[in-house]
Amino acid sequence: MEQSRFEIIKKWSKLILPTVIGLTGGYLYYYYVGCNRGCAITGNPYTSMLWGGAIGLLLTNWKSKPKQKEEKINEG
Repeated sequence: MEQSRFEIIKKWSKLILPTVIGLTGGYLYYYYVGCNRGCAITGNPYTSMLWGGAIGLLLTNWKSKPKQKEEKINEG
């Protein structure tokens, strides 16, 4: 089945947008709350952004159901 460009953009934006928001949130957390003395996550903007992006990506799909299982249930 061929997908339209709109569907492809919608699919990828559901993953990219929360990740970018998480990256931004991670940097803002580093900037306003982070420490300078050996903190593993908040002492470096890159690690803070990495963790923020990972959390944003994880929160994207935490409630979604796999489509394959839904299709199998409807067929059988």
